[in-house]
Amino acid sequence: MTTPKRRPWRWLIVLLVLAALAAGGFTWYRQTRQGDVPQWRTAKVSRGGITASVSATGTLNAEVSVPVGSQVSGQVKEVLADFNSEVKRGQLIARIDPETFEYRVRQSQADLDAARAQVLTAQANISAASAAVSRIRVNLAEARRDLDRKQLLVERSFISGAELDKARAVLDAATEEIKSGQAQVEVAQAQARSAQAVVAQREAQLLQARADLERTAIRAPVDGIVIKRSVDAGQTVAASLQAPELFVIARNLRDMQVDTSIDEAEIGKVRLGQRATFTVDSYPGRSFSGEVKQVRKAALTVQNVVTYTVVVATANPDLALIPGMTANVRLVTDARDGVLRVPNAALRFRPPDWQEPAPGTPGSGGTGGAPASKGAGAAAPGRPDGWAGQALAAAWPPSWLLAWLPQAHAQGAGGALGQFRERLERDLALSDDQKSKLDGIFATMRDKFIAARQASDDERPALIDKTRAELRDRIGQILTAQQQKRYQEILAEIAARQAGGGTGAAAGGAAGGAATAAGTAAAGAATAPGPAPGAAAASAPGAPGATSPAPQAGGSSGPGGALRQFRDRLERELALTDDQRTQMDAIFGAMREKFAALRDAPEGERAKMAERNRTELRERIADILNPDQKKKYAEIIADIAGRQSSRGRLFVLDAGGALRAVAVRTGLTDGAFTEVSGEGLKEGDTIVVGVQTSGASAPKSTAPTGPRLPF
Repeated sequence: MTTPKRRPWRWLIVLLVLAALAAGGFTWYRQTRQGDVPQWRTAKVSRGGITASVSATGTLNAEVSVPVGSQVSGQVKEVLADFNSEVKRGQLIARIDPETFEYRVRQSQADLDAARAQVLTAQANISAASAAVSRIRVNLAEARRDLDRKQLLVERSFISGAELDKARAVLDAATEEIKSGQAQVEVAQAQARSAQAVVAQREAQLLQARADLERTAIRAPVDGIVIKRSVDAGQTVAASLQAPELFVIARNLRDMQVDTSIDEAEIGKVRLGQRATFTVDSYPGRSFSGEVKQVRKAALTVQNVVTYTVVVATANPDLALIPGMTANVRLVTDARDGVLRVPNAALRFRPPDWQEPAPGTPGSGGTGGAPASKGAGAAAPGRPDGWAGQALAAAWPPSWLLAWLPQAHAQGAGGALGQFRERLERDLALSDDQKSKLDGIFATMRDKFIAARQASDDERPALIDKTRAELRDRIGQILTAQQQKRYQEILAEIAARQAGGGTGAAAGGAAGGAATAAGTAAAGAATAPGPAPGAAAASAPGAPGATSPAPQAGGSSGPGGALRQFRDRLERELALTDDQRTQMDAIFGAMREKFAALRDAPEGERAKMAERNRTELRERIADILNPDQKKKYAEIIADIAGRQSSRGRLFVLDAGGALRAVAVRTGLTDGAFTEVSGEGLKEGDTIVVGVQTSGASAPKSTAPTGPRLPF
């Protein structure tokens, strides 16, 4: 019996089946591990315009709204104008019952007639007194002639001296009667003047009565439209302490204004003539434009919130806008064209388990700092290589391995805490007992910060802020009074750095705006956490390749680029004379060396030195300007101060899929995009803005906003 021959194709089938099973298993394994691979959401660095704005709500009003009241009290007899009535100046719009005022006019007229009669009587008395004086004067003349005759007769002894004495007595009596008559005339004249004064008084009373009678007719003071009517016929109005409001007339509804309240933190950005847009709920999808007409300096304080009223003028040719509408206003405070910009989400993004490099370590500068997370593209020790390693690279290192690396895990979630603890121990000179308590506090809080980072995106910021406040309070409870003071200084310094631009930039303010363009790069790089010490030298004015975040205040590369552009702007806008240009060259030459010297200064002194340099620069420039130039110079200072920059970090995705951290300076933002500048950053670079959330095992995306420490 012969053995059947085995067929080779059967073995081929078996091998094919085994290969298919192996391929399927590998595919299944890769797909199950795919959830551990971060799938980045990316965007491109673009170049374009950015417009910064301030948003607020306001109320639409007519440019001139005139309340119409009544100066007299009485009952409204008739109303001749209603809501939306167009009226002309002087037009009768209401009438108060005039009967009582007509009676007062008649009474005043009668009093005036009586006073005029008294004047006539006084004038007659004057005439009578004058006639009596004339008669007495005739008698006086006769007595004087009689005395003269008798004087001659006595001299000739024709009559006795007694007759002469008698004639002299008659003359003296006539003289005294003259004086009495003149006094009577003066009395009559005084009575006449009094009567005339009474006439003037009665005339004024008559005019007042007639004016009150005229005021019973309520007339429109301006041309416009009645937007409010507060009375009806038959209603009684009382004008005792103040005039009652009967109507409100808008003079011209084709020119309106929006009265909006701006918070004190943003009022410094608002200036006359700035462009504004607003919307109203009545016209969804339609935008209206205007410009800032007035910034009122009267502060309004409501529940400890200080606001200022800004008036935005707008045209209303089609009368679509109605007084009283609520407007959502957007004031354009600044605009720049052709700048590098990135989505704001890119500045908020941090890869999972990203560890902030300590200052001075490799990776703390603009181009270093690889994420410690899986999938970041950096080579990890012990990572598998070859074709199998490439297939599993996305899943390396596995999460179970990280759980067995407590030290690395603590650094990923609490490395900043460790640095903060070391600083407290060093600067506060803690005792052994305080160090033990501090170890317990940080051990507890490290777990809380890790838990906060694993919360949802909506809950994470609030949890981290709450944990940060708890950490500060618990540390403060174990410190002495002297340590508390130093502790508050440390917290204030950290807060200033986190606010952006470091202590030097934060301290610049509106007064330091001129030198911000020249010195913020040096002071900010010297104090803000993130860049390496060499970054200060590279960013300081006078250093090769120096850049500035504000195009108007700097931004060109080359030695002294920020100072040079600031000087060019002053020369262009201040119309400097030849002598002023010479002095300006000397000032900037000296200051360029001082700003460049910041790179060699100790880190703790750079901020103060930069601020001193900025102050000296401002004062020396102001000394060579005339009053008109100083006014324009102050405006330039304020403009540059409003364009100060802060620091941030982007993660650039290269062609190989690796992440590269780039420290950047941020400038203007419009809420969606932010102006940035950084070494090696260019238009078209791919940046990471988040992590894809599809899939059950997708990693959580980002850490809290900005490069903030957790305290």
